[in-house]
Amino acid sequence: MKTIQLGQSDLQVTPICLGTMTFGEQVGEPDSHAILSRSLARGVNFIDTAEMYSVPAKAETFGATETIIGNWFAKNPGARQKLVVATKVAGPSRGMPWVREGKGMTATDIVASCEGSLRRLQTDVIDLYQIHWPERHVPAFGSLYYDPAKETSQTPIHEQLEALAGLVKAGKVRYIGLSNETPYGVHEFVRLAEQHGLPRVATVQNPYCLINRTWENGMDETCHRLNVSLLAYSPLGFGLLTGKYDASGTTGPNAPQGARIAAYESVRKQRWGRPEALAASRRYNQLARDNGLTPTQMALAFCYTKWQVASTIIGVTSVAQLDEDLNAWGTTLSPELLKEIDAIRWELRDPAL
Repeated sequence: MKTIQLGQSDLQVTPICLGTMTFGEQVGEPDSHAILSRSLARGVNFIDTAEMYSVPAKAETFGATETIIGNWFAKNPGARQKLVVATKVAGPSRGMPWVREGKGMTATDIVASCEGSLRRLQTDVIDLYQIHWPERHVPAFGSLYYDPAKETSQTPIHEQLEALAGLVKAGKVRYIGLSNETPYGVHEFVRLAEQHGLPRVATVQNPYCLINRTWENGMDETCHRLNVSLLAYSPLGFGLLTGKYDASGTTGPNAPQGARIAAYESVRKQRWGRPEALAASRRYNQLARDNGLTPTQMALAFCYTKWQVASTIIGVTSVAQLDEDLNAWGTTLSPELLKEIDAIRWELRDPAL
């Protein structure tokens, strides 16, 4: 895999990124380390994590994923220098008082969170430091509409940028990014950065997959014109696009044993647990089989080959899953198949937005 440049930064990353939110909950430390080692051996130079991981978020596992990665760095001298490491500062608390006190995300909070991530990762610098979700109110995580009455913002974007600028100036962060953002947010972060000589966002990490293509409804033009790169998360729709839920017909507690979504009550109540999302996934999964592909191959190839995507974040629970996802690289989808994919989207739209 050739590396690609993220935004206007000098970060050169592989078009596949190893996501790590399963480390510390679904995946124990030894297996997490095996996945990290295998990923590096297969040429992936980009890993993504967050201070709130592992998921589902709990007080007892807060920071566990970063700690596991830091321990792997300590056991594998030289590995850190071969990787671009991305992590995230959590936005305002969403029922997670263990992340921070209060409901905001102040400049002090941003600095404290960065210091914590550096300690857990056992590194001196974070290559890409992202805001996990906006400090202001936005429709995200299954919420469909923007509602001005729900606005509780306490820290202006300019103040957030100044805090991030301080971390860049101190050499603790190289570049910054956003996550779960909107066109307004991206434009405002870029505008203020250029107006005040502050760090410019290089990336946005948003969901993008066959059952959630909302990125194409304005964010793609925004980021293309502003030269901000998409890091696509949940390319397999939280497992729906692997086909493992097709036979059971449920993403609820009776989903297949060991399935991630079966244990995630909050997720089942959000976008990935909607009956419409499962129904759409079954249509896409059957389309893949009808064209001689596995559902996983088609779903990943869709992201791997889209011009909108700079790097696709894959989350796995085993080395075998990692190899399957990496082996899908190079799969091409014919123009005829892409038309059939678009036809399903036209009919069913984005049920997991």
